[in-house]
Amino acid sequence: MNIFDIKKELTLNTFSVDMIKSILEKEYSQPIQKINTMVKKGELIQLKKGIYTFSQDYRSHTLNLIATANMLYKPSYVSFEYALSFYGLIPERVYTITSASVSRNKDYETPLGRFSYKKVPLRAYPLGIEWKFDENDGGYMIATVEKALCDKIYSDKRVSNIKKDEILSYLEDDLRIDIDDLKNLDSKLIWKISMAYSSKILQSLASIIKRS
Repeated sequence: MNIFDIKKELTLNTFSVDMIKSILEKEYSQPIQKINTMVKKGELIQLKKGIYTFSQDYRSHTLNLIATANMLYKPSYVSFEYALSFYGLIPERVYTITSASVSRNKDYETPLGRFSYKKVPLRAYPLGIEWKFDENDGGYMIATVEKALCDKIYSDKRVSNIKKDEILSYLEDDLRIDIDDLKNLDSKLIWKISMAYSSKILQSLASIIKRS
């Protein structure tokens, strides 16, 4: 069984060791040894223990870094700066794939780039998450633009002592958000998230957006 045979049965670009083992066990008595050989040959890339991806030459479609981030650390959803850039709310391109989790903070340096995970309160975690699906990557989760903004603000230490009349300046000057883009955000969702976070700053943000 070669790499192309495996690709026919394993359509995802990023996968767990159990997923590829179930395929290799049909032909190999020691599938882990075969996996290690494929890594050495450059056919597979090990992102962390138990998680692999096909190398670029063997991918049938573009790698979805959001789906990869979900798989690397569970439970998690992509949020913060990466999601804000993904939605075009902030102008900068973000190279670290940032995610939220209910587990402890964690960072992974991989051949694909840096994946960073920040802990958020369990009560706030499930609000404002979108589950997406496509045939290439299966299901994956990313914050709505509102949740990504709330996660970013809540986690930013610079905001801890900010006053209500300074919020817009923070959004415009620090995050470089076009204030006109705030008009499209869902103030009711931000309010729900603010209550889960018990954050007065986010409550003020919801009020500002509602009036805009």
